[in-house]
Amino acid sequence: MERINPPELGKPSGFSHAVAAQGRLVFLAGQTALNAENRIVGEGVVEQFERALGNLLTALRAAGGEPADLCSLTVYIVDMDDYKANAREIGRVWKRLVGADYPAMAGIGVNRLWDVEALVEVQGYAVVNR
Repeated sequence: MERINPPELGKPSGFSHAVAAQGRLVFLAGQTALNAENRIVGEGVVEQFERALGNLLTALRAAGGEPADLCSLTVYIVDMDDYKANAREIGRVWKRLVGADYPAMAGIGVNRLWDVEALVEVQGYAVVNR
């Protein structure tokens, strides 16, 4: 996998401008902070982001992948100001669960998600070479 960050676009922080990879393409459905009983857990955006990202990584592992295989991630955010205010803590969660590398990413503000209690949803694509 090659993370491509041309200097003409400026240094990215928390994402890569482009990612190139070869292998088995895995499409990862949007994941919220649902637990095994299909209930949203987590009081705030950081806790919900951690659970949602963990759920996405569980699906990725079930497909034979690992966090380093993520090529693209979209984060749907109900309260962008709250998300930005907690960006450092969310970044620490990312580094603990995924590592120091970032896929191509987008953060999109939305009015609400499928589950009314959900504050954040993550959806992604991975390329698995194993």
